[in-house]
Amino acid sequence: MAQNELPVSGDCPTTNEMPMLGLGTWKNSDPEACAESVATALETGYRHIDTAQAYGNEDAVGNGIEQAAVDREDVFLATKIWIDNLAYDDVLETAEASLDRLGVDSVDLLYVHWPSRTYDAEDTLAAFNELYDQGKIDRIGVSNFEPEQLAEAIELSDAPIFANQVEIHPLLQQEELREVCADHDVELVAYSPLARGEVFDVAEIESIADDHGVSPAQISLAWLRHHGITAIPKATSGEHIRDNWASLSVSLSDAEIETIDSIETTDRRVDPDFGPWNN
Repeated sequence: MAQNELPVSGDCPTTNEMPMLGLGTWKNSDPEACAESVATALETGYRHIDTAQAYGNEDAVGNGIEQAAVDREDVFLATKIWIDNLAYDDVLETAEASLDRLGVDSVDLLYVHWPSRTYDAEDTLAAFNELYDQGKIDRIGVSNFEPEQLAEAIELSDAPIFANQVEIHPLLQQEELREVCADHDVELVAYSPLARGEVFDVAEIESIADDHGVSPAQISLAWLRHHGITAIPKATSGEHIRDNWASLSVSLSDAEIETIDSIETTDRRVDPDFGPWNN
């Protein structure tokens, strides 16, 4: 593949039918810009779009999917229930509202956004299972769950816990959580996979990027993919959307993987007081 030639959609690997590179939409709150970025991503080749109730853009994401010349059934669409809406009845009511805003009958993956505030493992997951049984969600996910919360969710949910979406990048490698998820056959989805831009200033990543003639972003995304982790980098401009997509053409050597694995910095970029690691 020529260096300036972008991979096509079929070149994106999948794990359990989930494309391993998706578009994150956090803070993409301008309706027109958000819809345009989603449409651009889909036309570039992306087939995985991630949003959330808390992002305030589900309607714009739905508009972007509608605008793109891509069939809905070819798009892996995920959203998340916010921490104020995790009581049993609220899950059912607000999930329906999310589907309406997205303009779809079902989503491929629905997450518990955080195990916080109104989250009650038994009641919340019972509601998620009801949505699953009704065919309104194809998979149940959790987000920002530490090993203890994940084990509890797996025990209480009749349907499988498909994925845990957490912050993972070369500066927060989450080795223990990666092992736990692997042991339980739970997919890992990385948000902030570029550490909110901090990977651009990591000498080891910069050096490997220079050797490949690509961006540090592409190296970080290739590192995640090597470890079987799905990444959903946020991007709004066509340039960044295409640059992230081009990471699918990057293959790292064992030595390069080892170099990144050996980075000892721990830098959590998303750290709210209600994060389970703070309680």
